[in-house]
Amino acid sequence: MLEVNKIHLGDSYELIKEIPDKSIDCIYVDIPYLYFQGGEGKSDLGKRAMAKRKSLIDLNIEKGIDYSIFNELIRINKKINIFVWCSKNQLNDIMNVFKPFNLNFEILVWCKTNPTPTTNNIWLPDLEYCLYFREKGVKLNDGYELKSKFFTSPANVEDKNNYAHPTIKPLELVKRHILHSTQPKDIVLDSFSGSGTTCVACQEIDRQFIGIEIDPKYHKVSVDRLNGITHIGQTSIFTDFENL
Repeated sequence: MLEVNKIHLGDSYELIKEIPDKSIDCIYVDIPYLYFQGGEGKSDLGKRAMAKRKSLIDLNIEKGIDYSIFNELIRINKKINIFVWCSKNQLNDIMNVFKPFNLNFEILVWCKTNPTPTTNNIWLPDLEYCLYFREKGVKLNDGYELKSKFFTSPANVEDKNNYAHPTIKPLELVKRHILHSTQPKDIVLDSFSGSGTTCVACQEIDRQFIGIEIDPKYHKVSVDRLNGITHIGQTSIFTDFENL
């Protein structure tokens, strides 16, 4: 079993094999997105879109994932209780993975109030999608503020600057999802942990966590983040200095 309350450096496709069957209460992943070409151009806005896509290519997170990893995620889940952030182009494939199971599911969205303008006859990129799959017997906690299927906020530029990751999700949104679907001390796995948002959320709301990140740069960023340090070495104002 991988150590709990730790972000592990390594390949999630391999390290996940060390996690026993039915040992994880919830899985919360922001998988590498699959992007198609388009939405670019020679204008200033088009160049900004191209720069964003290049940042994803540089991180090797624009070509999606091997969907076989979902077999492992299902294996280690006590009961299927899985959140999957994905691109629009992956929705159908992921739905098909879970189709054979008798599950409740929801499409959750993050609505951005300041999306990056794009060009070439396409819609604004103002929504991000999270598929949630829940097996019968998984309890959802009460709390009106937890139950909304959408979350509205500006794109979190400050977090991107602090933790240098282009696809970072709002911490408050992640905490809301986990609070709604887990109980105190439950173990939450994020096998594509990136800058560590899921793990930080768990640390702040009395959940245990296991993170896996393959990129040494983001592994360090995420471990530092757990200790209240940004990627440029500054200490977060939210750090509990009494415990340093």
